[in-house]
Amino acid sequence: MKRNTWQREAVKSALDTQDAFVSAQQLHSALRDDGTGIGLATVYRALADLAESGQADSLQSTEGEALYRACTPGQHHHHLICRNCGLTVEIEADAVEQWARKVAAENGFTQPEHVVDVFGLCADCSKPAP
Repeated sequence: MKRNTWQREAVKSALDTQDAFVSAQQLHSALRDDGTGIGLATVYRALADLAESGQADSLQSTEGEALYRACTPGQHHHHLICRNCGLTVEIEADAVEQWARKVAAENGFTQPEHVVDVFGLCADCSKPAP
């Protein structure tokens, strides 16, 4: 277990305020704007540790950059993610769970794990321009 430093707590607190997945650079910029002296490398390490411990979700952007979002540890969930503004909503998807177990069993796999993120446009981004 990683020790809790003030830097890690600051990164976690900043991540908790985000409604969307953010990059390490975006979070570092927000922390810098708040007056913390946390370096970018420290933000990267803290985010990786949070993801590894289950306190943050991580996904790859279309540009290949890792993006992070705070989550509740130990609760399996999926996401709806707006392609335009990045708004993210955690969702439960029982049908996906059943499908994953069924397909795994049909192919002789045991202990299936999966990640499902659904990308689209949120209600605000779907509104026609005035």
